[in-house]
Amino acid sequence: MPRTHSALRTRTLLALAAGLLAGTTAWAHGDVTPQAVDTKALPPLGTDLKAENPYRGHKEAIKVGASAYNQNCARCHGLEAISGGIAPDLRKLDNDCSTMKVEAKKKACVAEIDQYFVSSVYKGKVRNGAVYMPPFTGILNQEAVWSIKAYLETRREKPL
Repeated sequence: MPRTHSALRTRTLLALAAGLLAGTTAWAHGDVTPQAVDTKALPPLGTDLKAENPYRGHKEAIKVGASAYNQNCARCHGLEAISGGIAPDLRKLDNDCSTMKVEAKKKACVAEIDQYFVSSVYKGKVRNGAVYMPPFTGILNQEAVWSIKAYLETRREKPL
């Protein structure tokens, strides 16, 4: 009988530990509901999606983008865009472009990264049925998306 009681106690403790770990993991992510972004202070961009970031270097857009990033992106991509390893480090997004010597190639690279960024934000990232990043279509307007990209460009990590 003591053996059965001991096994039951061990299983109970293991179940309790697993429950605590699962709860801690859920709490670590916090509220993962995407948040709307107030973009009233930004020049409106219209309904046609821009091919390149129209807010690059725009002071107010960077401010809005920092707030939008913190509300929607930081929990996975890290505070101040410094990834803790859960999701890609977005400071490195444009690194390949910044080292290019030929200006035309650099410009084309930046435009390609802009499109990749917008597509990733709107469509999200799903692999083998698992959602790695939620889609933000219908939640973030293009002003919000481009302001986040403008903010990330100020956080760019210089390649070695």
